[in-house]
Amino acid sequence: MRTKNRLNPIESKYFRPEITNCPECGGKLIYCHPVWRKTISTLKGEFKIINLGYRCENNSCSNDTVYRSAEAEQLSMKHITYGMDVIAYIGYLRFKEHKTRSEIATILSEKEVKISERQVQKLYERYALLLRASVKENMKETLENIVKEHGGLVLSIDGVQPEKGNETLYVIREVLSGTILAAHNLKSSASQELIGIIQPILDWGYPIQGFISDGQQSIRLAIEQIAPDIPYQYCQFHYFKDIAKPLVEKDRKLKTNIKKKLRGIREVERKIENSPSKNIEEEVASDYIAAIRSVLLEDGKPPFELPGTCVFERTNAIKDSIEKCLDKKGDSST
Repeated sequence: MRTKNRLNPIESKYFRPEITNCPECGGKLIYCHPVWRKTISTLKGEFKIINLGYRCENNSCSNDTVYRSAEAEQLSMKHITYGMDVIAYIGYLRFKEHKTRSEIATILSEKEVKISERQVQKLYERYALLLRASVKENMKETLENIVKEHGGLVLSIDGVQPEKGNETLYVIREVLSGTILAAHNLKSSASQELIGIIQPILDWGYPIQGFISDGQQSIRLAIEQIAPDIPYQYCQFHYFKDIAKPLVEKDRKLKTNIKKKLRGIREVERKIENSPSKNIEEEVASDYIAAIRSVLLEDGKPPFELPGTCVFERTNAIKDSIEKCLDKKGDSST
């Protein structure tokens, strides 16, 4: 997925088998050769991983297995140079925080993970693949407990299309437990296609208390056809996001206007940088400038946390603090 020359490992990590003795004869395992080596990008940086192979030292032992580290095998998927922590984080950002592919790429870049929007798409497809492989193994007991405690399941259906013309990834999740029940890439978002992934969940036989989705018409039609008696609700997050669009737009303009008014801080920075000797006033001014720049990076979580409003409140707090400093100094000028 990535060219090797883009990877700059900060450290090499060596892994050995978790066992030290042969399971058959009890003889000591000794090093024979590296099983594989790979540089991977994780949320903690880029590392070169070397998985060392060990085999039984007893030549008369019939066990010729080369043992490797199970921990190293779990750090990344085969043919992928991103760590499992990156894949899991992408899944979290998409399905828990409803982030888009572009937003996820930006967030990871801020964490110094070099990644493109296309690579984000490939990795959350891998995330969905892992979910499909593990879901039946782990969720039976969880779902039975939810039914026992709440009387039934609440299912959410969410779809994301990275780009027009590409397949749409649909995920069905049990809301009360957060359990992913199904994840499929569909070439078409027609109701009949959606029935094909919803019906198998209903066939498990668990009582369903209701469905939640983003209001997509094909999802509503699919539910009406196969479960007309089960309540359907528009997802609260999408509902608030839709009705808050005018407010979010005004908030965006507020943040833009504040940023325009604060462009002059760069000129103040230059004066401080060019000053032959730093005094206490310049040090305090530098701290205030750093605080302002930090505030301007505020993204919030619209529609519940509006970035423009947050920037307005925090810049006002900084302004009040500056005025108090000037009052203490006995200077009322700004």
